[in-house]
Amino acid sequence: MTGTATRFLYLARHGEASPDESELTNNGRRQAVLLGERLRDSPLSVVHHGPLPRARQTARSVCEQLDGVPAQETELAGDYIPYLPHREELPADSADAKLAHLSQFPAEERERGPELAEAALARFAGPVDGDEPRHELVVTHNFLIGWLVRAALDAPKWRWMGLNHGNAALTVIRYAPGRPASVLFFNDMGHLPPELRWTGFPPDLHP
Repeated sequence: MTGTATRFLYLARHGEASPDESELTNNGRRQAVLLGERLRDSPLSVVHHGPLPRARQTARSVCEQLDGVPAQETELAGDYIPYLPHREELPADSADAKLAHLSQFPAEERERGPELAEAALARFAGPVDGDEPRHELVVTHNFLIGWLVRAALDAPKWRWMGLNHGNAALTVIRYAPGRPASVLFFNDMGHLPPELRWTGFPPDLHP
């Protein structure tokens, strides 16, 4: 009889992108290679990535540093708004600013996003079928990482907002059978030299 085993979900934001987001910058390509080198000794079984060029290029560079780990493209790892909060859910002193910020995103990202986000939780979160632990990497975007971390911490759905992730930084969540999810580390940039850290982060939040 097949049981369930622990899933280790590795989450990485794509490398730094060009202003039009059509490709990685030189820094972004270096970040992606260094991320792959960081993961070289990890027992990854697959690298999932979103369909946009910056995620696809990052995943390709990561996979080039690994030994035969396949890449799989999925829209579930794409760039979208995972949850649209109602005003009454938000802190009163910041509700207007948060809602105004979300209204600036394309309608498709706002309308399809919640459906994709729930499907992403079903696909990437939780223990796995079988008897062996599974290690998976998802190369994705800031919002989805915030959404998955928010869910792992059982925080309110709107709280994906405010969780920022640097380019090519690494987060790992552990889903063990019969236990709450554990965020083992978040936004880890230890594999990046100082000049490649904190890109993609709001400037006012740089340490």
